[in-house]
Amino acid sequence: MPSDEPSRTDAADLGTEVFEEELDEGLADELEARLAAVARAERRLADGTFGLSIESGEPIPDERLEAYPTAERTAAEQARYD
Repeated sequence: MPSDEPSRTDAADLGTEVFEEELDEGLADELEARLAAVARAERRLADGTFGLSIESGEPIPDERLEAYPTAERTAAEQARYD
């Protein structure tokens, strides 16, 4: 008589599928966040405020912008924000 319960292999496959779906969703969310950050940086370029903190208006150091071109705050401000 066949069993209606999933086999161990089926459960493992299901677990793998769920993991991969969650991983893909996380990656998609991260890419969307990065694209949004690029769009905001482009708007700041267009309006002449790129390189200035959106919080204080202080200049963001060039080293930070070289490492993180879409930075919106100084490192100290970002640490407080996070």
